[in-house]
Amino acid sequence: MRVFVAGGSGALGRVLVPKLVANGHDVTASTTSPGKLRMLEELGATGAVMDGLDAASVGEAVAAAQPDAIVHQMTAISPGHAGKPDFRHFDRWFGQTSRLRTEGTDHLLAAAEALGVGHVVAQSYANWNGLRESGWVKTEEDPLDLHVGDAAEPGMRAIAHVEDAVIAAGGAALRYGGFYGPGASDDQVELIRKRQFPLVGDGNGYASWVHLEDAATATVLAVEQQAKGVYNIVDDEPAPANQWLPYLAECAGAKPPRRVPRWLARLLAGELAVSMMTEGRGFSNEKAKRELGWVLRYPSWRLGFKEGLS
Repeated sequence: MRVFVAGGSGALGRVLVPKLVANGHDVTASTTSPGKLRMLEELGATGAVMDGLDAASVGEAVAAAQPDAIVHQMTAISPGHAGKPDFRHFDRWFGQTSRLRTEGTDHLLAAAEALGVGHVVAQSYANWNGLRESGWVKTEEDPLDLHVGDAAEPGMRAIAHVEDAVIAAGGAALRYGGFYGPGASDDQVELIRKRQFPLVGDGNGYASWVHLEDAATATVLAVEQQAKGVYNIVDDEPAPANQWLPYLAECAGAKPPRRVPRWLARLLAGELAVSMMTEGRGFSNEKAKRELGWVLRYPSWRLGFKEGLS
């Protein structure tokens, strides 16, 4: 197939593009930076400079590629785009990414409709943002938490927009867990080594992780099988912060994370940080394994963290 990867120069795109090329697909990958075109070409793709927030730019880039499928991986989460993680002002930190998940999604879907592109696969999110009630591990049937009233709400509503729009167009929304792997979690590891990533309260809030390698493999399967609907793309072991954070610190050669009470974390980092660490919900990957035939290279963050950092 001819596949257009919007956001192909990002952390996941750099792993995804070579996998698509290796499977025989003709890949065009977009970037906002002309300086990254050579890198995309070295990965085997045709590079394209595109502004995901400009409808004309998106339309021209997609028209030039004439794809059979579009993969939407546009974000602006990296420190170079968004700055340091800022959970107190999550709405500002994720502001550009939220626009790419709303306006950018609409531009890609409009281009797909105009050109008769048959299938769209888009990035969604399933790390700690399951609905904070009932069980600790959620399936695709469970709604995501919109975090109404706190700083995460605009970002959560943007994720809902991606899912609603892409599914209505007959495509697939892949709810990736927290990325780790080359270039994906460096900022978190740096904070952990500086002991600036503490455990909050009891640390019983759950999270789900996925290695970039496994996320890319699942994405290729979704493209090739023309998957429809929502899939949780996470590893086999959703876990509370009081398990994964000390282990990540150990793998990184850092001292154990400090512990801070909820009230202090609320003052320093805001309500969202407290919620994530104490009430977050993880996710099940059974549907993706069953329907896509997805086999993980890193079924647990324990293996992935150790291999990547030890």
